Amino acid sequence: MKRKICIVTGSRAEYGLLKPLLEEIRRDRQLVAQLVVTGMHLSSEFGLTYREIEKDGFFIDAKVKMPLASDSAVGISKSIGIGLMCFARVYERLRPDIVVLLGDRFELLGPSIAAMVGKIPLAHINGGEVTEGAFDDAIRHSITKMSHLHFTSANIYSKRVIQLGENPKSVFTVGQLSLDSIKRTRLLPKKALEKELKFKFNTRNLLVTFHPVTLERDNGQNQLRHLLKVLDQLKDTNIIFTKSNADTGGRLINRIITEYVSKRKNKAVAFTSMGQLKYFSTMQFVDALVGNSSSGIVEAPFFKIATINIGDRQKGRIRVKSIIDCWPTKKSIKEALSRLYSIEFQKNLKNIAYPYGDGTAAKKIKDILKSYNIKNILKKSFYNVSFNNRY
Repeated sequence: MKRKICIVTGSRAEYGLLKPLLEEIRRDRQLVAQLVVTGMHLSSEFGLTYREIEKDGFFIDAKVKMPLASDSAVGISKSIGIGLMCFARVYERLRPDIVVLLGDRFELLGPSIAAMVGKIPLAHINGGEVTEGAFDDAIRHSITKMSHLHFTSANIYSKRVIQLGENPKSVFTVGQLSLDSIKRTRLLPKKALEKELKFKFNTRNLLVTFHPVTLERDNGQNQLRHLLKVLDQLKDTNIIFTKSNADTGGRLINRIITEYVSKRKNKAVAFTSMGQLKYFSTMQFVDALVGNSSSGIVEAPFFKIATINIGDRQKGRIRVKSIIDCWPTKKSIKEALSRLYSIEFQKNLKNIAYPYGDGTAAKKIKDILKSYNIKNILKKSFYNVSFNNRY
């Protein structure tokens, strides 16, 4: 009997990472891919990106609406609660053998809890990572503890999952799915990309991705304003913004970006959703990714471009030498930009080693999902690292 693998996605970025895995599962005759979309995919405000999934040829087995009318703490909590109720019904109908979740976003709490209560094995991708500046950290570790299979992007993250009490036999270091995505994408040349973006590149160009800092009182609004004031001082520099996700305070972040771009149309443009093709293609032609996104930590180094990482939202992730960390102040951001364009730093960018695998994560995950014995997987024993035994 074919094993049913249910993959859940709630955002454009997450789907882009999961797409290679979906392709691998779909090609395997011994597996059945079930796809459930939720969160921002079903929001007109965030581009109704489920349509992109359908254009890619994937059948969507269920659409779970999680109200995103408010990005306040109360609004987000309500969304999580409604998601939990709806996913319980979806799992009852689909009856998957394994549910697969990637990452740490709040949209994933509902499907993970529903799977746990429904006695459905859960596989978690990108566990063990640390982002001390956002509550994503707690969500990620919570999903790890509810999961039965773990697919991490680096050895240090595997060790951290084991440190959380997970058995090493259920933890697999596979690398980053984003590298699979990049290698499988035929990137656009510069002229074609400019036509798609309706925007011309300048002598210098920056890609700015700034998300709410959910553990700050103002969710990072002042940090963004400091960044924009520094960007205004740059000469011969065009700026491409990708707007925030649906985290707490995201709408105000997006409003600030929209207002900034509206007054500087000759040098700046903003996108609610660029899509994977345009986003990765843009990385080829910019000098740096600026902001506080994990993309600057994980994907930018592959393109041999710099990252100016602002604040502590990504504190705890692996760092390579292409990443310039700075404080969220005008002075520190300005110093980081100065370092970015220094001859010595630009020279060293060519020698950056990529630490997240070889671009075969999707196949590795698929093979394990296919062959792993899940007969008695639900009953987990806590793995004690200190004494190398079980409680």
